[in-house]
Amino acid sequence: MLHTNPGLWIALAACFFWIGLVSAISFMEAWLKFRAPGVTKAIGLGIGKRVFTALNRLEWCCAAILIVGVVLLPDRLKLANAICFALALLIVCIQTIFWLPLLKKQADTLIEGKTYTGKSVHLNYVIAEIVKVLALLAGAILLGLQRFS
Repeated sequence: MLHTNPGLWIALAACFFWIGLVSAISFMEAWLKFRAPGVTKAIGLGIGKRVFTALNRLEWCCAAILIVGVVLLPDRLKLANAICFALALLIVCIQTIFWLPLLKKQADTLIEGKTYTGKSVHLNYVIAEIVKVLALLAGAILLGLQRFS
């Protein structure tokens, strides 16, 4: 039976668009730019600062659209869905408030040719990106199974 509730389609579209954004930027662009001819570390870091700022803003748009879709659902989310979506939102909050400012500071220091002496959160950020994509994917699959079964 085809479900025509717009909330379902909005939530699923937001999830998969968000997954695509993070996958394309964090898992491809981020490291590929440093392999392009003529791209120095400073240029790559400068590009990365702009790209990840834009990605973060788009992620907040996806989060808002996902929330709208969930609100429009005829039933409440199952606990597993809520946990998956809440985890993705929590990760974006942590990235926005804590990690992105630190990564920008680190990039600025390296672009200036200095040695960064603070603690790097780059590995934390990468792991969080993987967890976020997996949480969104699991949440979308569970939502689809719940609604289409």
